[in-house]
Amino acid sequence: MDRRSSLPVEFLFAMRAELGTWVPIEGGPQGSRVIVNVVGGTFEGPRLRGRIEPPGGDWLTRRPDGTGRLDVRVTLRTDDGAAILMTYRGITRPTESGTSIRTAPLFETGDPRYAWLNAVQAVGVGGREGTAVSYDVYALQ
Repeated sequence: MDRRSSLPVEFLFAMRAELGTWVPIEGGPQGSRVIVNVVGGTFEGPRLRGRIEPPGGDWLTRRPDGTGRLDVRVTLRTDDGAAILMTYRGITRPTESGTSIRTAPLFETGDPRYAWLNAVQAVGVGGREGTAVSYDVYALQ
């Protein structure tokens, strides 16, 4: 296998997060920031599905080149009642058709049914669509 041409992944879920208020903090010592409330959403995949529960948010740093650095924390609640913390960093960049987002999610749960997620490094590929962001999330193998 040529390691430079493929990256083995397993599809985990598609996620759509609804965004609420945006609080800008301009000209801070680390750059300009925007705190974005995540007010809900859904996720669905072959091994887990459910909803995104508040509170959640993104502490976005806006960069001078037009890109942004994400710092996100959300709670996933599975249809069978498990709570899973999903945190991720990532990069946004403007495109001709909107915004491209690439993320690196990690998961934390104490529920034994989903404990396998605690050892997963994931990648997310998506973008912003109006008042929501959507991603396909994959586990690196």
